[in-house]
Amino acid sequence: MATFFGEVVSVYSRAVEEDEYDDMTNEDEEDEQIRREIEEKRSVDVHWLSQTGGGAVACSDLIIAGGLNATGFVSAYVLSSGGWTPLAWISLWNERSLGSRRADTAPGPGEPSCVLYQQNHNPSVLICQCSCYVAEDQLFQWTEKVMSCVQTRDLTVTILSDCSAAEYKTSDYLSESRVPFLRSLRTSTHTGPVSSPALEQPNISTGLASAVLSHCQVQRIPAVLYQCYSDVLQPDSLSMQMYRAAVSAVLKLDPSPSADVLQKITRVSELQSNLYT
Repeated sequence: MATFFGEVVSVYSRAVEEDEYDDMTNEDEEDEQIRREIEEKRSVDVHWLSQTGGGAVACSDLIIAGGLNATGFVSAYVLSSGGWTPLAWISLWNERSLGSRRADTAPGPGEPSCVLYQQNHNPSVLICQCSCYVAEDQLFQWTEKVMSCVQTRDLTVTILSDCSAAEYKTSDYLSESRVPFLRSLRTSTHTGPVSSPALEQPNISTGLASAVLSHCQVQRIPAVLYQCYSDVLQPDSLSMQMYRAAVSAVLKLDPSPSADVLQKITRVSELQSNLYT
């Protein structure tokens, strides 16, 4: 529009402004809908397997195992001897755990899963075996859901985790004869004995183990994390045995798992090292 003095001035139109506002509102609504769908798809849910399940279970000792050697240890040295009942399973979906979310059925044998087991002769002892990948944005939710399954009064949590020896930071030379080895971290309320030296600085714990330990620290739950450093890419019996001392005070372990059980868990030779792969 031209004025009397020949200037060109933009024409103000409320209709145009309202159209732009409507477009922005629609985009915000679409973004919000997409966000809700993603959150729903990546939700973590607990499914009780018994009819009496659904509430927090009385628990004196909760053992959480995450990682190839930790879950392999639980399968070979604990669950294989019998005397354990699946209590619940935790479903989730992410880019690396595509098959671990089933809305109506428990995970099948060999499928990545997260299952909560209860000891038959001592129901206050529970094990959570998590063989599926939990994404970073699901760690807090996973921890909250799993810990809500148990009563926290008089509870002690033991966390078993894996880590590559290549990630271990030390000023000394780390010889092959010292691998695998165990290190521990514990909450301020855990005053009992531990079965390994403390994890030295500047080493840290990450992922699922760190999320659980942090939750216990905030909630003042006695907890100890045992982290096994190994130089083998796949589960091996030598690394799995490192956890024996960590749980022997709570669990009666199978002294010598059958060859068939170990063969299913151990995917590579014990002599194969990732230093040469």
